[in-house]
Amino acid sequence: MLRLLNIEYLKLRYSRSSKILICTYFILITFIALIASIEFPIGQVNFRIADQGIFNFPFIWHFNSYIAATLKLFLAIVIVSMMSNEYSNRTLKQNLIDGLSKKEFILSKFITVMVFSIVSTIFLFVVSLILGLSFSDYNEFSIIFSDLEYILAYFVKLTGFFAFCLFLGILVKRSAFALGFLFIWWIIESILYAVLRWKIFGTKIADKIVQFFPLESMSNLVKEPFSRLNAVQSAANQLGSAFEKDYSIHWYQIIIVLVWTALFVYFSYALLKKRDL
Repeated sequence: MLRLLNIEYLKLRYSRSSKILICTYFILITFIALIASIEFPIGQVNFRIADQGIFNFPFIWHFNSYIAATLKLFLAIVIVSMMSNEYSNRTLKQNLIDGLSKKEFILSKFITVMVFSIVSTIFLFVVSLILGLSFSDYNEFSIIFSDLEYILAYFVKLTGFFAFCLFLGILVKRSAFALGFLFIWWIIESILYAVLRWKIFGTKIADKIVQFFPLESMSNLVKEPFSRLNAVQSAANQLGSAFEKDYSIHWYQIIIVLVWTALFVYFSYALLKKRDL
């Protein structure tokens, strides 16, 4: 395993674009801290975002997981570019000539995906913990470490999404087309949901069906947190339209994404095994 990881490390080490994208991703996660210092002058009052409770424990785990997950496209570009470079630089063929099996090749890529997800999750946990300890109104031990399932969901979501990008990188070979296919797939899921909801079944049944779609299942793991804010809830109650939304993470949602992750890795191997290089 270490040998396979070292092979991928050497490839990424000499890729300037990959290093820039990886650094950008982690820098942007760090920039979440800048939200704390943003102030809006409203009349004679300075409105500070951090004072609205977004960095309170345990809400911060949900909020930061959602924000960081929206930035995952940077690492997705690294993954599809990583596969594109294998074809354009002919390193894939050379690795196979040097004795690396196709199974080991896919395993090396998936290990890289796992490393990206693990490092990202640990980094997010540390940044969130520091921000929470600095700005949270609640610092009791039991409160700090409650709702950590959002960090787990973030890890599972990243792993599934990156496995999907790995499959697209092998399927399409060119990074730009792979990312384009990812966008098209998102549109297809959106259209299918609209058809199921408005033309066939209705909202409840449509929601139950689309939760099994790849991108939708990943999206369901960490839902938007903004409507949980007290200010938003209070405004909604005054308007007579209180939110009835399930923000919790269910075990079956994690299972669905894990199944898709396994399928994407298998499809990647099956495609590479069938393809004549």
